[in-house]
Amino acid sequence: MIVLPLIGLLQRVSWSTLLSDLSAHDAFVALRLSLEVSLGALAIALVFGLPLAWILARHRFPGRALLRGLVTLPMVLPPVVGGIALLYAFGRRGLAGQVIYDLTGWRFVFNTSGAMLAAAFVSMPFLIVTAEASFRSMDRRGEEAAATLGASPAYRFRRVTLPAVAPALAAGAALSWARALGEFGATITFAGNLPGSTQTTPLLIYLDIESGHEATALALSLVLLLVSLGVLVGLRDRWLGNP
Repeated sequence: MIVLPLIGLLQRVSWSTLLSDLSAHDAFVALRLSLEVSLGALAIALVFGLPLAWILARHRFPGRALLRGLVTLPMVLPPVVGGIALLYAFGRRGLAGQVIYDLTGWRFVFNTSGAMLAAAFVSMPFLIVTAEASFRSMDRRGEEAAATLGASPAYRFRRVTLPAVAPALAAGAALSWARALGEFGATITFAGNLPGSTQTTPLLIYLDIESGHEATALALSLVLLLVSLGVLVGLRDRWLGNP
Protein backbone atom coordinates (compact mmCIF):
# COMPACT_ATOMS: atom_id res chain seq x y z
CA MET A 1 0.00 0.00 0.00
CA ILE A 2 2.90 2.38 0.69
CA VAL A 3 5.78 0.81 -1.22
CA LEU A 4 4.00 -0.22 -4.42
CA PRO A 5 2.99 3.33 -5.48
CA LEU A 6 6.58 4.45 -4.97
CA ILE A 7 7.86 1.51 -6.99
CA GLY A 8 5.35 2.32 -9.71
CA LEU A 9 6.61 5.89 -9.85
CA LEU A 10 10.27 4.88 -9.97
CA GLN A 11 9.56 2.26 -12.61
CA ARG A 12 7.96 4.81 -14.95
CA VAL A 13 10.63 7.50 -14.61
CA SER A 14 12.62 7.96 -17.81
CA TRP A 15 16.08 7.72 -16.28
CA SER A 16 17.88 8.26 -19.59
CA THR A 17 16.28 11.68 -20.07
CA LEU A 18 15.95 12.65 -16.40
CA LEU A 19 18.47 15.50 -16.46
CA SER A 20 17.16 16.95 -19.68
CA ASP A 21 13.59 16.77 -18.37
CA LEU A 22 14.56 18.62 -15.19
CA SER A 23 16.60 21.23 -17.08
CA ALA A 24 13.72 22.10 -19.41
CA HIS A 25 12.71 25.73 -19.08
CA ASP A 26 9.25 25.14 -17.58
CA ALA A 27 10.56 22.59 -15.09
CA PHE A 28 13.46 24.79 -14.00
CA VAL A 29 11.20 27.81 -13.53
CA ALA A 30 8.70 25.77 -11.52
CA LEU A 31 11.43 24.31 -9.30
CA ARG A 32 12.92 27.75 -8.68
CA LEU A 33 9.50 29.20 -7.92
CA SER A 34 8.69 26.33 -5.57
CA LEU A 35 11.86 27.01 -3.62
CA GLU A 36 11.06 30.72 -3.44
CA VAL A 37 7.45 30.15 -2.41
CA SER A 38 8.25 27.50 0.20
CA LEU A 39 10.96 29.63 1.81
CA GLY A 40 8.64 32.63 1.83
CA ALA A 41 5.92 30.50 3.41
CA LEU A 42 8.38 29.29 6.04
CA ALA A 43 9.31 32.89 6.87
CA ILE A 44 5.61 33.75 7.31
CA ALA A 45 5.13 30.67 9.49
CA LEU A 46 8.05 31.63 11.71
CA VAL A 47 6.90 35.24 12.12
CA PHE A 48 3.33 34.35 13.05
CA GLY A 49 3.65 30.75 14.23
CA LEU A 50 6.28 31.13 16.93
CA PRO A 51 4.37 33.79 18.91
CA LEU A 52 1.19 31.71 18.64
CA ALA A 53 3.01 28.59 19.81
CA TRP A 54 4.48 30.53 22.75
CA ILE A 55 1.08 31.89 23.77
CA LEU A 56 -0.56 28.47 23.56
CA ALA A 57 2.23 26.83 25.55
CA ARG A 58 2.81 29.36 28.30
CA HIS A 59 -0.48 31.19 28.88
CA ARG A 60 -3.90 30.09 30.09
CA PHE A 61 -6.88 32.13 28.97
CA PRO A 62 -10.52 31.58 28.02
CA GLY A 63 -10.81 30.17 24.53
CA ARG A 64 -7.31 28.70 24.39
CA ALA A 65 -8.64 25.33 23.23
CA LEU A 66 -10.62 27.05 20.48
CA LEU A 67 -7.57 29.05 19.39
CA ARG A 68 -5.48 25.88 19.27
CA GLY A 69 -8.15 24.22 17.17
CA LEU A 70 -8.28 27.16 14.76
CA VAL A 71 -4.52 27.42 14.21
CA THR A 72 -4.23 23.66 13.58
CA LEU A 73 -7.39 23.41 11.46
CA PRO A 74 -5.51 23.64 8.11
CA MET A 75 -3.85 20.30 8.92
CA VAL A 76 -7.18 18.51 8.37
CA LEU A 77 -9.03 21.07 6.24
CA PRO A 78 -9.18 20.18 2.52
CA PRO A 79 -6.66 22.48 0.81
CA VAL A 80 -9.21 23.61 -1.76
CA VAL A 81 -11.48 24.78 1.06
CA GLY A 82 -8.52 26.65 2.52
CA GLY A 83 -7.95 28.28 -0.84
CA ILE A 84 -11.56 29.40 -1.03
CA ALA A 85 -11.35 30.80 2.51
CA LEU A 86 -8.20 32.71 1.57
CA LEU A 87 -9.90 34.02 -1.54
CA TYR A 88 -12.77 35.52 0.45
CA ALA A 89 -10.38 36.90 3.07
CA PHE A 90 -7.46 38.19 1.00
CA GLY A 91 -8.89 38.28 -2.50
CA ARG A 92 -9.43 41.51 -4.42
CA ARG A 93 -12.86 41.89 -2.83
CA GLY A 94 -12.16 39.92 0.34
CA LEU A 95 -12.53 41.13 3.91
CA ALA A 96 -8.89 42.12 4.30
CA GLY A 97 -7.87 42.01 0.65
CA GLN A 98 -10.11 44.89 -0.37
CA VAL A 99 -8.77 47.10 2.42
CA ILE A 100 -5.17 46.26 1.50
CA TYR A 101 -5.85 46.93 -2.17
CA ASP A 102 -7.57 50.26 -1.49
CA LEU A 103 -4.71 51.44 0.73
CA THR A 104 -1.71 50.12 -1.19
CA GLY A 105 -2.90 48.87 -4.57
CA TRP A 106 -1.45 45.45 -3.71
CA ARG A 107 -3.32 42.21 -4.36
CA PHE A 108 -2.43 38.67 -3.35
CA VAL A 109 -4.34 36.75 -6.00
CA PHE A 110 -2.51 35.69 -9.17
CA ASN A 111 0.98 36.58 -7.95
CA THR A 112 3.83 34.97 -6.04
CA SER A 113 2.92 36.55 -2.71
CA GLY A 114 -0.46 34.86 -2.92
CA ALA A 115 1.20 31.50 -3.51
CA MET A 116 3.37 32.12 -0.43
CA LEU A 117 0.32 33.01 1.63
CA ALA A 118 -1.53 29.88 0.52
CA ALA A 119 1.47 27.67 1.27
CA ALA A 120 1.93 29.31 4.68
CA PHE A 121 -1.74 28.77 5.52
CA VAL A 122 -1.51 25.00 5.09
CA SER A 123 2.03 24.53 6.43
CA MET A 124 2.18 26.78 9.50
CA PRO A 125 0.32 24.32 11.80
CA PHE A 126 3.21 21.85 11.51
CA LEU A 127 5.53 24.46 12.99
CA ILE A 128 3.04 25.57 15.65
CA VAL A 129 2.33 22.06 16.92
CA THR A 130 6.03 21.20 17.19
CA ALA A 131 7.02 24.52 18.75
CA GLU A 132 4.16 24.49 21.27
CA ALA A 133 5.07 21.01 22.47
CA SER A 134 8.71 22.04 22.79
CA PHE A 135 7.95 25.25 24.70
CA ARG A 136 5.66 23.37 27.06
CA SER A 137 7.98 20.45 27.81
CA MET A 138 11.34 22.25 28.10
CA ASP A 139 13.15 22.49 31.44
CA ARG A 140 12.36 25.99 32.68
CA ARG A 141 15.02 26.16 35.37
CA GLY A 142 17.37 28.00 33.02
CA GLU A 143 14.72 30.65 32.40
CA GLU A 144 14.09 30.99 36.13
CA ALA A 145 17.80 31.35 36.86
CA ALA A 146 18.16 34.02 34.18
CA ALA A 147 15.15 35.88 35.61
CA THR A 148 16.70 35.76 39.08
CA LEU A 149 19.85 37.35 37.66
CA GLY A 150 17.78 40.20 36.22
CA ALA A 151 17.51 39.16 32.58
CA SER A 152 14.61 40.73 30.71
CA PRO A 153 11.90 38.50 29.15
CA ALA A 154 13.17 39.26 25.63
CA TYR A 155 16.75 38.41 26.62
CA ARG A 156 15.66 35.18 28.31
CA PHE A 157 13.69 34.16 25.25
CA ARG A 158 16.56 34.93 22.88
CA ARG A 159 19.47 33.54 24.89
CA VAL A 160 17.89 30.77 26.98
CA THR A 161 14.59 29.55 25.53
CA LEU A 162 15.37 29.51 21.81
CA PRO A 163 18.69 27.62 22.17
CA ALA A 164 16.96 25.05 24.38
CA VAL A 165 14.21 24.33 21.87
CA ALA A 166 16.27 24.85 18.71
CA PRO A 167 16.35 21.16 17.63
CA ALA A 168 12.58 20.85 17.89
CA LEU A 169 12.06 24.17 16.12
CA ALA A 170 14.34 23.00 13.32
CA ALA A 171 12.25 19.87 12.98
CA GLY A 172 9.02 21.86 12.89
CA ALA A 173 10.48 24.30 10.37
CA ALA A 174 11.60 21.44 8.14
CA LEU A 175 8.16 19.83 8.23
CA SER A 176 6.53 23.18 7.52
CA TRP A 177 8.88 23.85 4.60
CA ALA A 178 8.34 20.39 3.10
CA ARG A 179 4.57 20.80 3.37
CA ALA A 180 4.76 24.21 1.69
CA LEU A 181 6.94 22.76 -1.07
CA GLY A 182 4.26 20.24 -1.97
CA GLU A 183 1.21 22.48 -1.63
CA PHE A 184 -1.28 22.26 -4.50
CA GLY A 185 -4.96 22.78 -3.69
CA ALA A 186 -4.90 26.08 -1.81
CA THR A 187 -2.37 27.53 -4.25
CA ILE A 188 -4.29 26.81 -7.44
CA THR A 189 -7.58 27.94 -5.87
CA PHE A 190 -6.30 31.19 -4.39
CA ALA A 191 -3.27 32.20 -6.48
CA GLY A 192 -4.00 30.50 -9.77
CA ASN A 193 -1.70 28.57 -12.11
CA LEU A 194 0.38 31.21 -13.87
CA PRO A 195 3.79 30.14 -15.26
CA GLY A 196 6.60 32.06 -13.61
CA SER A 197 4.32 33.60 -10.96
CA THR A 198 2.26 30.96 -9.20
CA GLN A 199 2.89 27.74 -11.13
CA THR A 200 4.88 25.79 -8.57
CA THR A 201 6.20 22.29 -9.14
CA PRO A 202 3.05 20.41 -8.01
CA LEU A 203 0.92 22.57 -10.32
CA LEU A 204 3.22 21.93 -13.28
CA ILE A 205 3.16 18.20 -12.54
CA TYR A 206 -0.63 18.24 -12.68
CA LEU A 207 -0.62 20.26 -15.90
CA ASP A 208 1.96 18.00 -17.55
CA ILE A 209 0.05 14.84 -16.63
CA GLU A 210 -3.15 16.33 -18.03
CA SER A 211 -1.43 17.40 -21.25
CA GLY A 212 0.45 14.13 -21.76
CA HIS A 213 3.98 15.32 -20.86
CA GLU A 214 4.53 12.36 -18.59
CA ALA A 215 8.33 12.36 -18.60
CA THR A 216 8.64 15.86 -17.13
CA ALA A 217 5.88 15.22 -14.59
CA LEU A 218 7.56 12.02 -13.39
CA ALA A 219 10.97 13.69 -13.17
CA LEU A 220 9.56 16.51 -11.03
CA SER A 221 7.62 14.01 -8.93
CA LEU A 222 10.86 12.18 -8.27
CA VAL A 223 12.47 15.39 -7.04
CA LEU A 224 9.63 16.06 -4.60
CA LEU A 225 9.72 12.46 -3.45
CA LEU A 226 13.45 12.59 -2.70
CA VAL A 227 13.16 15.93 -0.92
CA SER A 228 10.29 14.68 1.25
CA LEU A 229 12.11 11.47 2.09
CA GLY A 230 15.29 13.39 2.89
CA VAL A 231 13.42 15.70 5.28
CA LEU A 232 11.82 12.79 7.13
CA VAL A 233 15.08 10.86 7.42
CA GLY A 234 16.88 13.98 8.58
CA LEU A 235 14.25 14.70 11.20
CA ARG A 236 14.54 11.27 12.70
CA ASP A 237 18.29 10.72 12.64
CA ARG A 238 19.74 14.19 13.02
CA TRP A 239 17.40 16.67 14.69
CA LEU A 240 15.32 14.37 16.88
CA GLY A 241 18.21 12.11 17.71
CA ASN A 242 16.29 8.83 17.34
CA PRO A 243 18.20 5.72 16.26
